[in-house]
Amino acid sequence: MTPHKDNLDIEISLLLDAIYQKHGYDFRQYSQAHIARRVNNRMLITGLKNVTEVHAKVLHDETFAAELLRDLSITVTEMFRDPEFYKSLREKVIPILKTYPFIKIWHAGCSTGEEAYSMSIILKEEGLYDRATIYATDFNQQALNRAKQGIFSNELMKEYTLNYQLSGGKESFSKYYTSSYDNVIMHQSLGKNIVWANHNLVTDSVFAEVQMIFCRNVLIYFDRNLQNKVHSLFNASLIKGGILCLGSKESLRFNNAHTTYNELDSKHKIFKKKY
Repeated sequence: MTPHKDNLDIEISLLLDAIYQKHGYDFRQYSQAHIARRVNNRMLITGLKNVTEVHAKVLHDETFAAELLRDLSITVTEMFRDPEFYKSLREKVIPILKTYPFIKIWHAGCSTGEEAYSMSIILKEEGLYDRATIYATDFNQQALNRAKQGIFSNELMKEYTLNYQLSGGKESFSKYYTSSYDNVIMHQSLGKNIVWANHNLVTDSVFAEVQMIFCRNVLIYFDRNLQNKVHSLFNASLIKGGILCLGSKESLRFNNAHTTYNELDSKHKIFKKKY
């Protein structure tokens, strides 16, 4: 006998169907807990009493729908997030990348671009930037627009500088940006080899054939079926011997793709595709 869903699950399911049919964004295989938190937060902000009222607003209020879509997308990121990961990247992955004449890196779900700029800095310091292309993709066009501008709050620079230093940075971090009032602007040279593009991991196909894929702290918001689907996408995009970098709370252990990789650094979730 099929178990009955509670009312909230049913309302959320109907809401996600409405978002997909009306706006074309598919969150139906995202973690229910993540969706419920974001919807509840939007209800608190707007004073709506229940998900049914959210449903009606999504269908008839374009401004509200845009706000909710931004809520549901994943925009949590920072420069040199998890510095020990980036330190491992310099020590274990950069020597592999140096063996390629050209390097293509895909930052999937790049949000506002902080990790793509972090990668640009590492590639510059390791002498690889001129032969590298970084494809930074997200389905959130507003986040991509911010990423292209390379403008970040000055308040974040103290934390980002510490992250950079702990990750094994070789220069003064302030070398890479210019302060302007309350913000900093990343130097244009860091974005020269970054291709910003709209791509939806849920609905779009293979993006490019690449030597490395970054997708850190995105898959935790997907359910198991969607995780398997995205890993198939990554597998088809990575060359043999290519590198897959996941977030600290993500794993291949229970995924269909786990047999196609060797662990390069199990603690920092860096994997190498088998030949």
